[in-house]
Amino acid sequence: MTNVDLSAASTAAGGSPSLHGYLAVPEGRGPFPGVVMIHEAFGLDDQTRRHADRLARAGYLTLAVDLYSEGGARRCLVATMRAMAARTGRPFTDIATARRWLAESEMGNGRTGVIGFCMGGGFALLVARDGFDAAAVNYGRLPGKEQQDLDDALRGACPIVANYGGADKSLKGAAARLETTLDKLGIEHTVKEFPGAGHSFLNDEEQGPVLLRPLMRVMGVGPHPESAPEAWQRIEDHFARYLKD
Repeated sequence: MTNVDLSAASTAAGGSPSLHGYLAVPEGRGPFPGVVMIHEAFGLDDQTRRHADRLARAGYLTLAVDLYSEGGARRCLVATMRAMAARTGRPFTDIATARRWLAESEMGNGRTGVIGFCMGGGFALLVARDGFDAAAVNYGRLPGKEQQDLDDALRGACPIVANYGGADKSLKGAAARLETTLDKLGIEHTVKEFPGAGHSFLNDEEQGPVLLRPLMRVMGVGPHPESAPEAWQRIEDHFARYLKD
């Protein structure tokens, strides 16, 4: 497990001049399928690194890209969210840089997937048609307010696995709406809403400022160990089908 400097490639492409990420490498001999991981709104933290390590243990060369490389969450969160809403900008260049790095790595088998959580899940949806072979979306916000926005954003996407929480008050109806859209567009997919789970239910510990955690619990945010194992298995099965030889 190591930090990776992506700044040269990112700068050349017009992305973040200081772009970096966390690389989790599977044991054994490669080549391995590659996965770009996109963090929650809190940034590339220890929770994200544990997610990356978990995928590496499952056999995936996992690069958790830091979309806040230019100054952390306080300086970068608003601009990153605006770029996601506009569906263009530096974060998309940074994600594409990370994908190319994995695709060209001697450790990789040339196939790449993308996985995102929370904010990262929203980005994973939006880049699912940008050269990836498979995507895993976890409680990601759907793009746009109108159905046409969602149709346009997902048309031509790679196969998608999506996990949502039924107790997630911020994304009510998102799973059903996503599944209906993917059905209509003819995109291979599997979408599941876990009844007892809320937002960020794949995490193994509570996130965010300590003072806000009671409010986050009320909003249905936090780990749900009863649902997380099945959701992870769905992710691993999806990636195995589309990324492994």
